Amino acid sequence: MNRTLVFATALAAGLATTNLIAQAPAAAAAPAAAVAPQAIPAKVAIVAFEQAVVATNEGQRSVAEVQKKYEPKKSQIESQGAEVDSLKKQLQALPASAPDDQRASLIKNIDTKDKALQRDAEDAQNAYQSDLQEAYGKVAQKVGATAVKYAQDNGFTLMLNVGGQQQANPVLWFAQTTDITQAVINAYNTSSGVTAPPPSAPAPVHHTTPATHSTTPKQ
Repeated sequence: MNRTLVFATALAAGLATTNLIAQAPAAAAAPAAAVAPQAIPAKVAIVAFEQAVVATNEGQRSVAEVQKKYEPKKSQIESQGAEVDSLKKQLQALPASAPDDQRASLIKNIDTKDKALQRDAEDAQNAYQSDLQEAYGKVAQKVGATAVKYAQDNGFTLMLNVGGQQQANPVLWFAQTTDITQAVINAYNTSSGVTAPPPSAPAPVHHTTPATHSTTPKQ
């Protein structure tokens, strides 16, 4: 799965559980004595829920919209980083005979701009992550309902989530024929009516690699 998955898994475990509970038959709310539990033949479904959410047409569109929203901020922070690098090079290039006040002024300027860069980058990263989680959560709620309906309509008695990054995977092995992930994706794409996004254009080839900064918002 591509890098967008990293930003899109924070709410998955809770949302999956919430949807399963929300879709339970109303009879489950009745007193325990009213319905006698009984053993039934098991039919287990496997779903990679987090991957399914971001693989839907709507999930891909939501992630792309958030990334587009933060492109100007990303460019701004990269520009700030380049300015700090330029000032540091100026400081390194100062001759030993340079006046102390000139050196001190340059150091102070670097420190001020570097702190501003760190602060802006952290704020942008936090806002970016928050928007991604919000976008993911909105789609995940609907995909969860689709997954439960698909399992019910196809006679599954248990659905297990695999591939989550926020929890240990309890499934050691499963038959591929029980994996309904792609079927859920297809069912949700059909019901949502959201068309598939156009294929991404190939990234341009650069002969030189610009300097990068760990403070740049990650996408």
